[in-house]
Amino acid sequence: MTPQITSLIERIRALEGELDAELAKRSADLRIGIEHGRVAFEEELLRRHRQLRSKLLPYVLGAHPLIMLTSPVIYAGVVPFLLLDLFVSVFQAVCFPIYGIAKVKRADYIVFDRHHLAYLNALEKLNCAYCSYANGLIAYACEIAARTEQYWCPIKHARRVIGTHARYALFDDYGNGEGYQQRLEELRKGLAKAE
Repeated sequence: MTPQITSLIERIRALEGELDAELAKRSADLRIGIEHGRVAFEEELLRRHRQLRSKLLPYVLGAHPLIMLTSPVIYAGVVPFLLLDLFVSVFQAVCFPIYGIAKVKRADYIVFDRHHLAYLNALEKLNCAYCSYANGLIAYACEIAARTEQYWCPIKHARRVIGTHARYALFDDYGNGEGYQQRLEELRKGLAKAE
C-alpha cells in the first residue's frame, strides 16, 4: 500500500472520530445520557416526548392505503433476515476459529434502543425495531463477509465498486502479482485482532 493511501485511510479514521465526537455533543445537547447501560432522559424531556406521541388508532387509520398494502411485503423480509442471521452466526462460529479470525460481535451491530423513545407509539416502535434488526444484521453480515474476503481474497477489483466495506482499502491492488503473497499473510495476521 502506498504512503498516500495509508495517509488517506488515517485521515478518514480521524474524520470518523471527529464525527463521533460531534454526534456525542449533539446527544448531550438533547439531554440524553446513558446510565448503567440504559438510555436516560431528563424527566421534563420525557414528559414532552410523551405529549408528542401519536395515538395508535389515528396513526394507523390515517396511513395511506398503499402503505398498509405494502406492509406485509416489508415484514415478509423477516424470514430471510432470520435465516441470514442464523447462517452468518453459525458460519463465523465454525470457520473463524479455524482461520484465526477474531469474531464479529453481533451486539455491536444489532442495537435495539429506540423503544425508549416516548414520542413513538407502539407501531412506530415495532417499525424501528424491525429496521434496527434488518440494517444491523446487514452490517453484521457485511463485516463477517469482509473479514472472510480479507482472509481468502484481499484483492481490489479492476474497476471502482460502489459501497465497499471498510476493509477494502487495505486490500492488495488488482494486478500486483509480485506483492500479493506477502500482503496476503500480512492481512491474515491482522484478522486475529480485528476491530
